[in-house]
Amino acid sequence: MSLTTGIVGLPNVGKSTLFNAITQAGAEAANYPFCTIDPNVGIVEVPDDRLQKLTELVKPKKTVPTAFEFTDIAGIVKGASKGEGLGNQFLSHIRQVDAISHVVRCFEDDNVTHVAGTVDPIADIETINVELILADMETVDRRYDRVQKLAKQKDKEALIEFEALSKIKQAFENDKPARSVALTEEEAKVVHGLHLLTMKPVLYVANVSEEDLLNNGENEYVQKVREYAEAEEAEVIVVCAKIESEIAELEGEERQAFLEDLGIKESGLDQLIRAAYNLLGLATYFTAGEKEVRAWTFRRGMKAPQAAGIIHTDFERGFIRAEVVSFEDLREAGSMATAREKGKVRLEGKEYIVQDGDVIHFRFNV
Repeated sequence: MSLTTGIVGLPNVGKSTLFNAITQAGAEAANYPFCTIDPNVGIVEVPDDRLQKLTELVKPKKTVPTAFEFTDIAGIVKGASKGEGLGNQFLSHIRQVDAISHVVRCFEDDNVTHVAGTVDPIADIETINVELILADMETVDRRYDRVQKLAKQKDKEALIEFEALSKIKQAFENDKPARSVALTEEEAKVVHGLHLLTMKPVLYVANVSEEDLLNNGENEYVQKVREYAEAEEAEVIVVCAKIESEIAELEGEERQAFLEDLGIKESGLDQLIRAAYNLLGLATYFTAGEKEVRAWTFRRGMKAPQAAGIIHTDFERGFIRAEVVSFEDLREAGSMATAREKGKVRLEGKEYIVQDGDVIHFRFNV
């Protein structure tokens, strides 16, 4: 599925270092603003222990994980909505992503210049949020007057859109993002076409020093970010981009040993990838056979035929039924044959809503 989350933040907060660690794609990272001009896109595997366990059970010829896309977007500065610091170009890059991972500097380092001269994560967050709101406000204002005229003529769709735009304008006037506005299903549908920046779901990435990471990843800056995020009902992931870039260069047992030496159970990047994946309402189902065990990304709420169509359009077009067993039931049974014997393998039809962790064999005829 071609969904992506954009890594945004002020210059020099660790965005590109983090992106390099995620993708090992070598996006330029330097200690000066605007070193990243064009957005860098990288594909990263979604960490999932279930895939390895399925491989051990099925013993296929190959195993294929599912993947997720990150876009590294250059640093935004105050005035971006008016074109400052190539702001219009960067804002257009944000418009093209589906969710936002907002990197916030939560560390002190005299050797890394802060664009505002002092470390203040909440001020940094609000600088970017204000710029996104200002950009969205222009979009809404351009639409508002036209829709208002149509609404006065009792145009049904215009009445719905005008109500939605009125709510969003009020939120902007109170420095609140569009995603904070309670919209009806109809209102959300008509507003979707505006591609508002502040309608995109967001999570915050607190970038801390190595010392703070080893001290449970907490400091006064992180606590402030947590309080801010809680008010937005957003998630906070704590990482040390510098350490993550070192971890990314290691593999297998060497990587695990490094984590253990640091006293860390799981890479912060693994947490970030999963959090961004979940933020977009994505989940994973599996196909498992002698040739291949593979993870597939789907949107939560998808029915079986649409999920089958992710593999190939013929699977959706000619869908007959799906043989489904949950990963947990399969693991407990130890094999597909035993799962069948225990009655854990179900036959599901076109109305079945696929669940995260389902192991599925699709039957189709074209």
